[in-house]
Amino acid sequence: MNKAELIRVIAEKTEVTKKQSEDMVEAFVDIVTKTLQDSHEVTIAGFGTFSAKERKGRVGVNPQNPTEKIQIPPVTVPKFKAGKGLKDAVKHGHQEPEPQTLESTPSNTEEAPEQTTDEQPTI
Repeated sequence: MNKAELIRVIAEKTEVTKKQSEDMVEAFVDIVTKTLQDSHEVTIAGFGTFSAKERKGRVGVNPQNPTEKIQIPPVTVPKFKAGKGLKDAVKHGHQEPEPQTLESTPSNTEEAPEQTTDEQPTI
């Protein structure tokens, strides 16, 4: 989903105009950006936390001359940590098939022999 699609979906869901929806998205982005620039966090309960973290400087390799080492300075980067509600929604939204037990999974590519049970057949 891109920004235009997000604006359209918000407009439909909240029954406001696309212009009002666009203003809301722009305001949200602006507020989060300015808050992170001021070294604060934006936490939306159940969704997640936007924060700014400083990544330490390190020694890297010059891609134009791999034998040359270069110093990469520290930099502040945006981070997002998903909240429990978002994690659970994503996890349960895409249910994976139940893992098969070793008993029902053939160990090679040949057809597995028919499984037998301890139960007596019904007649």
